[in-house]
Amino acid sequence: MDHTSPQPSPSRRQGLSRSRRSTRTVAAGLFVFFLTTVAIVTLALALWRFVAILPPLDLTQAGLRSTVVLDRDGGLLRPFATVDGRWRLPLSAGQVDPRLLAMLTAYEDKGFDTHPGIDPAATLRAAGQWLRHGRIVSGGSTLSMQVARLVEPRAARSLTAKLRQMVRAVELERRLGKAGVLDLYLALAPYGGPVEGLRAASLAYFGRDPARLSFAEAALLVALPQAPEARRPDRFPMAARHARDRVLDRVAAQGIITPAEAKAAKAEPVPQRRRPFPMLAAHAAEAAVAADPTSRSIRLTVDGRLQASLEALATERAAALGPGLSTAILALDNRTGAVLAQVGSPGHGDASRSGAIDMTGAIRSPGSALKPFIYALAFEQGIAHPETQLDDRPVRFSGAYAPENFDLGYQGTVTARRALQLSLNVPAVELLQAVGAARFIARLRAAGARIELPRDTAPGLPVALGGLGITLTDLARLFSGMARGGLVPPLLRRLDGPALGSPDARIAEPVAAWYVADTLGGAPPPENALPNRIAYKTGTSYGYRDAWAVGFDRRVTLAVWAGRPDGNAVPGLVGRVVAAPVLFDAFARFGGEPEPVPRPADALVTTNAGLPPPLRHLRRDAAKTVSAALGATLKIAYPPDGARIDLGVPDTGLEGDLAGSAPDTELRASLALKALGGVPPLTWMVDGLPVAGGARRQAAWRPEGAGFARISVMDASGASDSVMVRIE
Repeated sequence: MDHTSPQPSPSRRQGLSRSRRSTRTVAAGLFVFFLTTVAIVTLALALWRFVAILPPLDLTQAGLRSTVVLDRDGGLLRPFATVDGRWRLPLSAGQVDPRLLAMLTAYEDKGFDTHPGIDPAATLRAAGQWLRHGRIVSGGSTLSMQVARLVEPRAARSLTAKLRQMVRAVELERRLGKAGVLDLYLALAPYGGPVEGLRAASLAYFGRDPARLSFAEAALLVALPQAPEARRPDRFPMAARHARDRVLDRVAAQGIITPAEAKAAKAEPVPQRRRPFPMLAAHAAEAAVAADPTSRSIRLTVDGRLQASLEALATERAAALGPGLSTAILALDNRTGAVLAQVGSPGHGDASRSGAIDMTGAIRSPGSALKPFIYALAFEQGIAHPETQLDDRPVRFSGAYAPENFDLGYQGTVTARRALQLSLNVPAVELLQAVGAARFIARLRAAGARIELPRDTAPGLPVALGGLGITLTDLARLFSGMARGGLVPPLLRRLDGPALGSPDARIAEPVAAWYVADTLGGAPPPENALPNRIAYKTGTSYGYRDAWAVGFDRRVTLAVWAGRPDGNAVPGLVGRVVAAPVLFDAFARFGGEPEPVPRPADALVTTNAGLPPPLRHLRRDAAKTVSAALGATLKIAYPPDGARIDLGVPDTGLEGDLAGSAPDTELRASLALKALGGVPPLTWMVDGLPVAGGARRQAAWRPEGAGFARISVMDASGASDSVMVRIE
């Protein structure tokens, strides 16, 4: 009997084999699942630990922007670099050409609108390339990850840095949302050198804001941030062109633009230089930033279009005047007192014309430009009327003051209207004596004007012809008051700022203001200009140092100054010849039809014969004489005219601020100044600048160096004398 065990059938053996294999497969699967779970948990714990040790996301530095000064409509006047020298202008996605945004997301991050900050497919692709090549081939970066890198820049490209970017990208999206992340990218993306952000790049390469760009321009701005230094158009135009064209090809393939549009865009040239950033109203912008250094966006009342036009006009006219000459223009809205344009110089960076000096705020002698306010005071006080007859004849006022007209001629008997229109000197001085020089100066100051008189002197008759100092801005405000019925407007420079000055400041009563406006409307215009368009007045300072012209209608007041910022004399610098044509051209650029100042109901419009008898002629009780001066004629006794004076020996007897300092070979001895005659106190001036402490017959002046100098002296009555000397 056979006791051997029965053998399983082949089919049974196969089943057992499959069962054992299945068991092993399940065990292996469970093991792989276990390992995967452990790996996932380990990675999750590691990621959690990595996230936990990350410091809080700090967006302080990323939020820094350049300060921008804007015009009344929000247009850019002038940007300022950040404290570290970068140009990073504020911008939001709503201010960008939508076509550029479409190109950006199509080229850089197609899933931007849907992913949470990380694109899983792009991340897995980048990880596979890293495992295959042993190095980072592509970053798989989304726009959010690029923003994270810009917010927290890291020099090295590593797995840790990439992981940090991914964490920060998710954090940025949760905190800021898609719109906030996109705004940060548009503000921080690098474009080569100190240019950061889309707006700065658009201005630097195309000279305009990115609100509307061509396809070629938009594609270039999309391409540059990937390699900003290697693709800078101003240094590597061919590399920039190739990068731009790749963007155009890709967005055309995705249907963002048509192939024909891409072909036309490729034909556009690439900019090969960086443009300067806007520099409109440079002086006004600097003053605004200095007054409010914490604001990142400042909006002025300036009209950008008018500002650009008047700056071009000032530059053109200064160039025609010659080397070293400058011009300044100010435009005021008569309704609000807002500064519509402020041209402080022909060019802020033009050192040859001292362009950095804002001549709208410089104290200068106005010449005859203040005469209208003398007439206004006389009209207001009932001393005169525009049709009152005045004498324009040679006359010597008390104190030996004998003014002459600019052309050295006289008109005889003229009306006040004609005397003001022709800017005759004798009638103006006669009226000033009647109203009182001290009262006149007090009225100017009460109206808000800063008036500077020669040191240690009381107001005298010479102030009628420019014997004081005033700024172009204050002069414009005073004339604006004439257009407003005598009420001087507070000065408004910022749309969101307070007005400067009292709203109740008055330069004249309404009727007197209208008399002046109506009179100046008939002043003879400059050559080739139409008459009876605007009310205006010119002025020429003593020694041909300053030329002025101020004009107004109901809408606006425009004021013009021309001269040398250093105060040197310029032969032929006459207000009517130099400044008045600029004024009329500025009015033409302002545009619109001039509007006359409305006439008050109680204004007396008549001829001289229709005036009350006391107003037909100026009263003859003024203290003046046609005889010799009451005192001796003012005369400079030393130095004599034409003298050559050697002051090379250092002065060791120094006084004032230099007292007690060591002798310096650069310091020169003081020059003694002596005068005879005249009515004290005396005012000494050298090249138009007052001499410190020079209110006596003897004074001392210390020159700064060798050269020619004009030494002048003026007494309390306005009499003067001057000599030219050479210092060696």
